[in-house]
Amino acid sequence: MASERLFDLTGQVALVTGASRGLGQYFARALATAGANLILTSRRREDTAAFAAEMEALGRRVVTLDLDVRDQASIERMVAAAEAACGQIHILVNNAGCNVRKPALDVTWDDWNLVLDTNLRGSFFVAQAMARGMVKHGYGRIINIGSVTSVAGYAGLGPYGASRGGIKQLTMSLADDWGRYGITVNCLAPGWFKTAQNQVMYEDPEWVEYLVDRIPMKRPGEPRDLDGAVVFLASEESRYVTGQTLLVDGGISTGATRATVRKKT
Repeated sequence: MASERLFDLTGQVALVTGASRGLGQYFARALATAGANLILTSRRREDTAAFAAEMEALGRRVVTLDLDVRDQASIERMVAAAEAACGQIHILVNNAGCNVRKPALDVTWDDWNLVLDTNLRGSFFVAQAMARGMVKHGYGRIINIGSVTSVAGYAGLGPYGASRGGIKQLTMSLADDWGRYGITVNCLAPGWFKTAQNQVMYEDPEWVEYLVDRIPMKRPGEPRDLDGAVVFLASEESRYVTGQTLLVDGGISTGATRATVRKKT
């Protein structure tokens, strides 16, 4: 018999990295709406203050912490502070990330290191540090945030695509490593959503028309489209789902190339 309280996160603690803006805040809001208390991290904790107050108004406990995912000492300090404040942490949303959008011939050594160190190396070492506590408690939900670029190549996104493809592979490896401890590790991969990183592209009507033509659902993603996916992967209902990449992309990863001539009307 199905539970009457499916996807209920009441009493759970969720830690969301990169929570100062964008999709990180949408992920955190969805988890809080489902009942979770929150730990919000960003490079400057004051950048999360207004959002933390909004979540507290929902009746949730909220802790804000500094975190630079490119600095291992910062990761270790953050996890120690999070566990001291909240005890068991049930859910990690590994969201912190960045992008450098350039033609491949123009990508510099420093561009590559910035993107890979933030998106891939940072995600691994945050997950590792969090998993130590999850192993001790015999329970955990790790959600690595990937992208449609985890499974498809796009010109101008070489380092970013490499980092997100790495996240997909890392997710499978960690799922195999930690499944025996009651920890699931999955990748949530959004498609084309308007964020601060790509807002300039959405200001070009011709590009938006080009994009929408290639999305079977015929629109870019809206943040609310991710709510169900992140809550599912954080919940007990996903207990037998691990090592998977869940694409929430309106279908663009199907190939999105017309094989028939469009009829004129």
